[in-house]
Amino acid sequence: MAGLDIGPTVPVWLAEDDLGCIICHGLLAWPVTLPCGHSFCRDCLKGRWDARRHWSCPTCREGDRQPLQLRKNTLLQDLADKYSRAVGELESGPRGPPSPAPGPAPRPPRRPAPSRVTAPKGIPEVGHELAELVDQLVDIVRSLQNQRHLPESGPENKLNTLGMAFSGGVDHSSAAPQLGTPSMPEEKVRDILHNLEDIRGKLQDRFAGKEPLEEQRQVKLPKGLSSSSGPLTDQDHLASRFAQRAISPTFDLKSLSCSLELSEDCRMVTVSHIPQLYPWNPDRFTTCQVLCSQAFSSGQHYWEVDTQHCNHWALGVASWGMGRDQILGRTRDSWCVEWKGTGQLSVWSMVKETVLGSEKPRVVGIWLDLEQGKLAFYSVANQEKLLCECTVSASSPLHPAFWLYGLHPGNSLTIRPVKV
Repeated sequence: MAGLDIGPTVPVWLAEDDLGCIICHGLLAWPVTLPCGHSFCRDCLKGRWDARRHWSCPTCREGDRQPLQLRKNTLLQDLADKYSRAVGELESGPRGPPSPAPGPAPRPPRRPAPSRVTAPKGIPEVGHELAELVDQLVDIVRSLQNQRHLPESGPENKLNTLGMAFSGGVDHSSAAPQLGTPSMPEEKVRDILHNLEDIRGKLQDRFAGKEPLEEQRQVKLPKGLSSSSGPLTDQDHLASRFAQRAISPTFDLKSLSCSLELSEDCRMVTVSHIPQLYPWNPDRFTTCQVLCSQAFSSGQHYWEVDTQHCNHWALGVASWGMGRDQILGRTRDSWCVEWKGTGQLSVWSMVKETVLGSEKPRVVGIWLDLEQGKLAFYSVANQEKLLCECTVSASSPLHPAFWLYGLHPGNSLTIRPVKV
């Protein structure tokens, strides 16, 4: 202990507020501690109690009608004296022996407490935090909405309410329907949900591209997958490259889940607010998925999908024999790129997921080259770029395949005409 410097220094954890009186807002002078444990200056308390016969703590209001004898808290007094002397030495300079102080040191003028400086957050960080808050609000509204549509308990509904468990959550799209016209409160809930999802989409579009470029491009892909680190050149413009191979497939009603509904031209699929009463069909998916009617066993084909109005989706190809209770990409006869509402873009190939980044593509171009056994995904909304390319091998024809996460009523995907 001889080597330690025991000079009067102010500990970094000690502030004037720790030795202050809340009545006079100054350093404790002749401190006294009440039975409740709170401490104050003696003169401050006497000034409050002169006209009273009982005492009451200014902090917790504990008190008694009996008079109270105030006794000095010598420990607090010693700490206050040392603090006062140390502050005086720091203000006058580090050198020179400390001057003795036989009695309580004079109370120094009150200084403002040191402010805690926090580094300002960047715009991308604030944007992501806002998006997370909106996600929480969306989840709350969806929970309320789902509770409105829960089927009554009964032996015929118990199996239907189990849903399909998978890595991204639980799909309740197979829940039994409740017939009836939605009431006005339900319509308001849907409007609120739609507005929140619109806000979340705008936040994601606004801030998704703000991550450091190095972080976005450091994507390690397994064997059989490849990715581009930048936009395509003018010579690689997708419309000109794939114009002769462009198609506009249509959704197949036989495979359509009862949680989905189609537009009249069968090129827009939407998550229904209430399950649809389609005729039973062994080819119908039990989860929010659908295949297209067109099947490809050879050649080259290109189509585009608008994803702006869907918060959680997967796009790709699958064979017609894919299990109707399975999820796209989680089988050996299906491949896809998937956007998760949490802000993650992944590719699923050979039942393995590989994260690609955190930027949501608003329009996805899909290039299927069965002559070379390649499947490529492009972002084609603003700046065209290759998202990922993977190897496909199927013994049966492949259909364009789609999955819309079943807990988001109103979300939609649209197969749009390719603009040449």
